[in-house]
Amino acid sequence: MVSSSKGESASDGENSSGDALESDSKSQFTEGEKVLAYHGPRIYEAKVQRAEFRKKEWRYFLHYLGWNKNWDEWVGMDRLMKTTEENIMKQQALDKKAGVDKNTKSGRSAQTKPKGSADAKVDKEETKTTIAKGKKRKTDSGIEDNPATEKLIKIQIPPSLKKRLIDDWEFINQQNKLVKLPRSPNVDDILTKYLEHKSKKDVMMSDAVGEILNGLRSYFDKALPAVLLYKKERQQYREATSDNASPSSIYGAEHFLRLFVKLPELLTHVKIDEETLIRLQQKLLEFLKYLQSNESSLFVAAYDGPKVSESGKGKDH
Repeated sequence: MVSSSKGESASDGENSSGDALESDSKSQFTEGEKVLAYHGPRIYEAKVQRAEFRKKEWRYFLHYLGWNKNWDEWVGMDRLMKTTEENIMKQQALDKKAGVDKNTKSGRSAQTKPKGSADAKVDKEETKTTIAKGKKRKTDSGIEDNPATEKLIKIQIPPSLKKRLIDDWEFINQQNKLVKLPRSPNVDDILTKYLEHKSKKDVMMSDAVGEILNGLRSYFDKALPAVLLYKKERQQYREATSDNASPSSIYGAEHFLRLFVKLPELLTHVKIDEETLIRLQQKLLEFLKYLQSNESSLFVAAYDGPKVSESGKGKDH
C-alpha cells in the first residue's frame, strides 16, 4: 500500500502548466481537512496532507489517522467523503457488516487494514523492504491492539528480483511500455516446471509443494485484477481476458513477482498456525530463489512500447 509522494509524482509527471492554473475552488477537499476515505471494503478516518490537480483530476495525499505513515497514499476524489453524520453512520454500518470490534470511539478496526489500491504500486521505497508495511498500530494508551500482525509472514525478495520490480514500475509508469501478452512461459508453466524441479529432489515433498503452488495460482488469479495491475495495464487486461481465460494462463513472471510484495498482507486474513507459517515462509523463499536462478528464461528481456493509450489510464478502481 505504501505509495510515497515521490512515487506518485513520478507516475503523474505529465502535469501541464494548464493544470496548475486550475482554481482551487474546484477541489472539494482542502489540505489539513479530516475526511473519511474508502480503503478496500472499509472506510477509515484520514487527513488530507496535500491536494494537487493532475491530469484533469484532483489527487489527494492521505494520512490514515491512527496508522503508521507507511500507509499514506495518493487517492482520487472518488475515494473520499466529507466527515458528516450520515457518512459516519455509513462507516459504522460497514464496520458492523465486517464484524469489526470497535476499540476506540472512532470505530477504527483492530484488524490489519487491507491493501485496497488497485494500482498495487511497487515504488522504490517499498521494494527496499520485504516486511509488510502494516505495522502494529497502537491505541492512545500505547497498547498494541493488532495481534494479527505479530504473525505477519516475512518474504525476503532477492536483490536482483527487487531490481526487476523497480524496473517493472519504471517501464510501465514512466516509459509507457507493457509486457507483451500472452506470456510464455506463463504462470501455470512456471509453477509446473518448479514442481517438476522439486519432485526430482524430494518426491516425498511433492504433494506439499504442489498444494502451496496451487494456492499461489489461486491467489494470483484473484489478486491480479484487484491489486496487482497498474492503471496503464487495465485496458490490456480487459482485452487479454475477454474470453474469460485465467490470468495465470496469460501473464508471466513479471506480474507473478508482484504477488510476493502483496502476499504477506493477503495472508493475514487466513488462519494459519505459527508452525505452518514458518514452513510456508521457507517454501516461498525457495521458490523466489528458483525465480532468481532462472531469471533469463522466465522474465522478458524487453517490454513492448510505448503502447499505452488514454483508455488505459482509468481511475484507481
